[in-house]
Amino acid sequence: MLQFPDIDPIAIQLGPVAIHWYGLMYLLGFSMVWFLGNNRAKKRPELGWTEEQISDLVFYGAMGVIVGGRIGYMFFYNFDSLLQNPLSLFKLWEGGMSFHGGLVAVILGMVYFGRKHKKTFLEVTDFMVPLTPIGIGAVRIANFINGELWGRVSDVPWAMVFPTGGPEPRHPSQLYESLFEGWILFAVLWWYSCIQRPTGAVSGLFLAWYGTARFTIEFFRQPDAHMGEGGFMAFQWLTMGQILSTPMILAGLWLIWRAYTKPQLATK
Repeated sequence: MLQFPDIDPIAIQLGPVAIHWYGLMYLLGFSMVWFLGNNRAKKRPELGWTEEQISDLVFYGAMGVIVGGRIGYMFFYNFDSLLQNPLSLFKLWEGGMSFHGGLVAVILGMVYFGRKHKKTFLEVTDFMVPLTPIGIGAVRIANFINGELWGRVSDVPWAMVFPTGGPEPRHPSQLYESLFEGWILFAVLWWYSCIQRPTGAVSGLFLAWYGTARFTIEFFRQPDAHMGEGGFMAFQWLTMGQILSTPMILAGLWLIWRAYTKPQLATK
């Protein structure tokens, strides 16, 4: 069993102003998307992206992540509280963000962005998705620092006792997610998208990989106790995270199949 590193969730304290690691990781993620997006646009001018467009892309993506993430969490994971107190939707300081809710909002933002800048939806997402795992990986590290969203009880040598997880050692599932949904996925997508691929192939790989990784890691992550029966939605093993990830896997596989069976759709 490893010792949980007791890191203060507040990264910087400036008098009455407290800057949390959670906020810093979101800021790092958005900043890296902007930096890497501009870097790719300069190295591959044939893609037709300007610095102004990338700034717009990051703005719409950030709004989608924050607004959609909060709405998605309250709708998918805390709907009873939302019904009892609709204003709880705005209590961001209490925590609670959903990746899948953020994804839906980001998709809507990309649709609007594409129409505004005369780009197809898949052209936008194929450019954007190789950049996003950096933010996912960073935020999962913040979850770990905060000692939240810990894993199930385990006797593996690297299990940890989390401050809010009781006396038993648990999987550090936040680090599993940071690794497989963040850093490894970033490396794979960055490499895969460095050369021309059929339209939708990069987006499809992102959806299929993330959905599969999240579905698998849910077996190690502690289910939300208030969801279903003991945290399970069905069969005593299916979680809400797995339910929400299944359409991602199917959509991703369909996009990859469509991309490689429709060669006339090949694009930059």
